[in-house]
Amino acid sequence: MPTIHSLRNAIVRGLSRRSVLHAAAAAALALGAAGAAQAHDFRLGQLVIDHPYAPPSLAGTSNGVAYLKGIRNQGDAPDRLVSASTPVAERVEIHEMTHEGDVMRMRAVPGVELPAGQEVQLRKGQRYHLMLLGLRQPLKVGDRFDLTLKFEKAGETTVKVYVQEPKAAGAGGEGGHEHMHQH
Repeated sequence: MPTIHSLRNAIVRGLSRRSVLHAAAAAALALGAAGAAQAHDFRLGQLVIDHPYAPPSLAGTSNGVAYLKGIRNQGDAPDRLVSASTPVAERVEIHEMTHEGDVMRMRAVPGVELPAGQEVQLRKGQRYHLMLLGLRQPLKVGDRFDLTLKFEKAGETTVKVYVQEPKAAGAGGEGGHEHMHQH
């Protein structure tokens, strides 16, 4: 990525003004993209909530799902995610997926433990996710919605969930079972 120093050197070496402008534009875009990526992390005390997202809902279904790339507990004490709510659904349940032999089981749980100094993922195909029950409207790619997360010790915070197409199975660990089923 071009730096101020490299841009100055380009001018000193006599590169065209157009080349310098292109390099400056590329640097600005790269910095903007980095800022946008960082802007989708949310902080609450010692907790960092990383990249809340949801796939679009399937036609004809009244439920959806929301994921968090992770919740990092940077503190010295454990915490716990105890509930969530959103204006786009009647209610949100924290779900845990377990495998019993060849059978995948899913059940609502009262919370997710967040050990001190560790990260817990609520990603597609991982142990936990957030079920959005009774959607008030379909979730469409490009939509964004508020999701309020309540923690036992840290309190509550509202994050912005981005509705995006899921990555293909095997790409970045996002493949796996779809959670758009009815309850």
